[in-house]
Amino acid sequence: MSTKIRNSTSTKQTIRFKRKKRIRAKIEGSTERPRLAVFRSNKHISVQIIDDVSGHTLVAASTNEEELKGKVGGSVEGAKAVGNLVAKRAIAKKIASVVFDRSGYLYHGRIKALADSAREGGLKF
Repeated sequence: MSTKIRNSTSTKQTIRFKRKKRIRAKIEGSTERPRLAVFRSNKHISVQIIDDVSGHTLVAASTNEEELKGKVGGSVEGAKAVGNLVAKRAIAKKIASVVFDRSGYLYHGRIKALADSAREGGLKF
């Protein structure tokens, strides 16, 4: 038995990074079908639509933006608002279909709310 005490945060983070690595090995965004990448912190949630071929971010949205700041935070309602906003911006740039990259986060709560809201906004996963 190891006498070393493990920090639960770093262990959770390590497990998430392993999941993220497995997911990213299978998912790649193209010009026709870019990748919708999610980042979730305790206070905010951010989304980017990325073309992995050229390495450019095509569309981005976050609860940190002026439009959503103060109204919503990192809650489920905030995730829904960000999902709707990124869908509107993607449709405006003529992006209809994306590959969903949940970045190792479990598909429930804020991540699921964001994905459902983006689908309702017109994006196809």
